[in-house]
Parts: sequence; C-alpha cells; structure tokens
Amino acid sequence: MEVNLVEEGFKFMILGMGIVFVFLSIMIAVMNIMSKIIHKFFPEPDPAQPPIVVGATGDKKKVVAAIFAAIMEDKKSQA
Repeated sequence: MEVNLVEEGFKFMILGMGIVFVFLSIMIAVMNIMSKIIHKFFPEPDPAQPPIVVGATGDKKKVVAAIFAAIMEDKKSQA
C-alpha cells in the first residue's frame, strides 16, 4: 500500500483551514448576537446635558502649569 504524502498533506491542510473558517464564522455570528442582546437590555444612556468643557480660557494656564509641575515631580522621583 503506497501513501502519497503530498495528497495527504493537502487533505489535512484543507480540513484544518475549513475547521478554522467554520469556527471563526460561528464566533462572528455569536458575537453579533451577543452585541444585539447587550444593546437591547443595556442601551447607552442619552446624554441629558452637554459634556462639561474642562479648561475655560482663564484656566488653561493653570492646567498647563499643573501638568508641567506633575511631569517635573515625576522626573525628580525617577532620578
């Protein structure tokens, strides 16, 4: 009995690639279903008020100074 190794290799390659393709297809379908279920039971809340803008015109210098001070303190602690 003679076995063609190239033919057997192609069979295993096709089988393996097919199994991976089927698994990934099922995983994508399950993730889409899960996403729809989560969005159904836990919808994103509508923003009741506009987001608060941090750093008005007068506060920008204070914010920059605080960031600079934090960076310098971190550099001191690392040295």
